[in-house]
Amino acid sequence: MEKHVELGCLLDYYGALLTERQRALLEQHVSEDCSLAEIAEREGISRQGVRDALKRGEEQLYELEHKLGLMKRDAALLQAVGELKRIADALPDSMREKETFCAKLDEFYDMIEE
Repeated sequence: MEKHVELGCLLDYYGALLTERQRALLEQHVSEDCSLAEIAEREGISRQGVRDALKRGEEQLYELEHKLGLMKRDAALLQAVGELKRIADALPDSMREKETFCAKLDEFYDMIEE
């Protein structure tokens, strides 16, 4: 996974656990694709200060994922549900419960994906 995309996902999962300042700087860098100089100018701090804060924030996000594993778990769940859906779709249409099963599986998949 590309680093910016991965950091964006980690921010979605764990951003609320960072300080408000770290989260704001990471969002500018990752989501808005701002350079260190742009962030430094916006925030009134040095580029080195921005770089240090971003590095600490990134380290915290990776450490949280290492300890909690929420992003990895959700990816595994999505893969498992996707496989179940493929299997269910391959079942003969004559099976009475297939439609109900597929509907519930779709509902579960959507819940996990959010």
